[in-house]
Amino acid sequence: MSQLFNPVRVGRYTLSNRLVMAPMTRSRAQFDGTPGDLAAEYYAQRASVGLIVTEGTQPSDDGQGYLTTPGIYTGAHVAGWKQTTDAVHANGGHLFIQLMHAGRMSHPDNTPHHRPGVGPSAVAPGAQMFTPTGMQDIPAPRALSTDEVRRTVADFRVAARRAIEAGADGVEIHGANGYLIQQFLAPNANTRTDEYGGPIANRARFAIEVATAIANEIGADRTAIRLSPGTAMWGIDEGAEGPDLYRHLVAQLDKLGLAYLHLMHLGNDALLADIRALWRGTLILNRPGRSRDQIGADIEAGQADLEAYGQMVLANPDFIARLQVDAPMSDADRATFFGGTAQGYTDYPALHEAAEERVRS
Repeated sequence: MSQLFNPVRVGRYTLSNRLVMAPMTRSRAQFDGTPGDLAAEYYAQRASVGLIVTEGTQPSDDGQGYLTTPGIYTGAHVAGWKQTTDAVHANGGHLFIQLMHAGRMSHPDNTPHHRPGVGPSAVAPGAQMFTPTGMQDIPAPRALSTDEVRRTVADFRVAARRAIEAGADGVEIHGANGYLIQQFLAPNANTRTDEYGGPIANRARFAIEVATAIANEIGADRTAIRLSPGTAMWGIDEGAEGPDLYRHLVAQLDKLGLAYLHLMHLGNDALLADIRALWRGTLILNRPGRSRDQIGADIEAGQADLEAYGQMVLANPDFIARLQVDAPMSDADRATFFGGTAQGYTDYPALHEAAEERVRS
């Protein structure tokens, strides 16, 4: 556990500890994608973790999938995020904005242009999504043309520049959880016959081009990527050659010298070991559902340089202080995860507040 609280170099920054706030969609932005009024408070409350990775943030109108998710491609978005980055920095923290293009995981009723989502191919995910009128089937996306794929790479590059203008310390590319980049990786979502479809090297091309473009724009040491090998979210199936695809992808990304690789580990320990060997840079590991008593185990075992946690940081703004004194953790309120007000967002009590509440009760 002691290693958790040692400073660590990540990209161009020295972080105060080895714990990371994992990205979590909260759906509390304004309808134009500008971060909500409480976002600065929410992130600043959690600035004691070594690194905050924000909720997924769309790089363009086409990148939006869900209601009231933030963007980072307009002047209003930049101004809104600047309030958050200033607040986090004032509290001694570091923050990377996660760039998330939802791809086919989108509904026309949720987006500014009210068009179906886009994807590598016109293959529906076979899932439903919450909309202003309730749950609806997600329609098949429109397949991107080859030129549009290249323009989408440019959208990521511009969004990364806007993130730096907004004061972010860097950006994390969302290549996981069934969204656009992983849709290109999965043969059941990508049936293209151009240079972005077919063999492993072609299906990995889009992810590599996005990472390369952003690294060239803002610096490799401010660019990171999140991957989730083997996920079956939203109809994604990477097939039998999935592990080989990730070995190829990680080896190619390693050449860019990125700030870190953020890996959501779903149990393929052999692949994790191969990725750890292939990736010469900083590795952040996120194991969904890991219990409090396992915090630090991957760092101690040499499997990761930092560890990322989601719900525990969400429910405990003073997550680091509670770990240091072995205090109990609050539980997250699932009913308030998405949308709403300060409830379940900025009103989770810090340790001393929780103790006072227990005394009063």
